[in-house]
Amino acid sequence: MTKKKLKQHGALKREIDLIDKKLDQLYDRQKNIPTVLGKVKGSSPEFPYIETRPTVYMDEPGESDQIKKLIRMKTSRKITAMGAVLEIEEFIAAIPDSTARQIFEMTFLEEKKQQEVADQVGYSRSRISQIISEYLKD
Repeated sequence: MTKKKLKQHGALKREIDLIDKKLDQLYDRQKNIPTVLGKVKGSSPEFPYIETRPTVYMDEPGESDQIKKLIRMKTSRKITAMGAVLEIEEFIAAIPDSTARQIFEMTFLEEKKQQEVADQVGYSRSRISQIISEYLKD
């Protein structure tokens, strides 16, 4: 795990929230797609199977496809971001030393500055930086 990846935690959480809001908007738009008349191809249920073209009500195809594509893209990105957040949280949870784990949680999950973490834990800022460097491969 790298420091750069750990620092992404806050941005990923915010991105997930933004994606959720955008997905809600897309689902609302999907409900309000205008209904149009369209022709479909079919055949008679009995012999002779003559081709027919009945008129049916359907969602406007262009807009419907566009919204579905956006929903798939946003959902895929959300799953990727959630996986990255989970990986970061599992890495921090796996740190055996309680103090080091608290330092990582405050620094990367709560996005506190190293000086604030040092004041809470009772170490110097440089010691906080050393502890973080011990666990990370840059």
